[in-house]
Amino acid sequence: MLSLKLSDLKPAEVQNYLQHAIAPRPICFASTIDKEGNVNLSPFSFFNMFSSNPPIVAFSPARRVRDNSTKHTLQNVIDVPEVVINIVDYNMVQQMSLSSCEYPKGTNEFEKAGFTQEKSTLVKPPMVKESKIKLECKVNQIIELGTQGGAGNMVIAEVLMMHIDESILNAENKIDQTKLDLVARLGGNWYTRVNASTLFEVEKPNVQLGIGFDALPLSVRSSNILTGNDLAQLANVNEFPNVDATFNDDNLKNIIQYFSINPEEMERELHSYAKKLLEEGKVNHAWQILLASI
Repeated sequence: MLSLKLSDLKPAEVQNYLQHAIAPRPICFASTIDKEGNVNLSPFSFFNMFSSNPPIVAFSPARRVRDNSTKHTLQNVIDVPEVVINIVDYNMVQQMSLSSCEYPKGTNEFEKAGFTQEKSTLVKPPMVKESKIKLECKVNQIIELGTQGGAGNMVIAEVLMMHIDESILNAENKIDQTKLDLVARLGGNWYTRVNASTLFEVEKPNVQLGIGFDALPLSVRSSNILTGNDLAQLANVNEFPNVDATFNDDNLKNIIQYFSINPEEMERELHSYAKKLLEEGKVNHAWQILLASI
């Protein structure tokens, strides 16, 4: 394993390693305005949500590593402490990237990148009409994290209003994650796309405590077939399962019939079948299969 002491690296190397490792990162597409009323639009991937009550988000316009200069966004939120955070989807990603060019102060990146300004409800900076989710925010605090190239400036903002395109809502007026088609930032030139083909669900832990890895039978815990993810699903049940006398599975019958003369092969087949069931989210079913091998 490569072990790096970051204080021994150049700032550009630290940035490269961290941005590749801490990913994917959501994108804050920030529209701001200066004291003269000039609009600025710029993306930041040092961004996330930190509280829902109050609704707080934060992003960081970092000092440029190469020359220690800062983006116009930072000065704008100092002078006019308001920002609209426009959420970026796949249909916007190339235009968003274009807007990150280092245009001279006073340049309207909405025009350069072909976006449409839309008047906000509560704050001065305009929204990006093409974005399907917009967050109107007031800036509560700006924390300077350093003075050298690469140092961040954490902009802590309170969300005052959300605007959500109806095309991404479900029947309950909640955001349908499969419809949003988000993009996120990786290292270098890399991005990732989050859509229905890449999404998966992980069941949250029970309100009751899961039995844990240490409660799994040794033959299951030390399986060469079942992965850590598989075992975690099994360990998330709140009590050790019992054999269900009414359980009926033709595959289980076939495995026992054909492999019972070789216990090791039978265990391998049962674990392989249980793994398939776990990949389908059928935890209770998988447990019944594994109980046959214990």
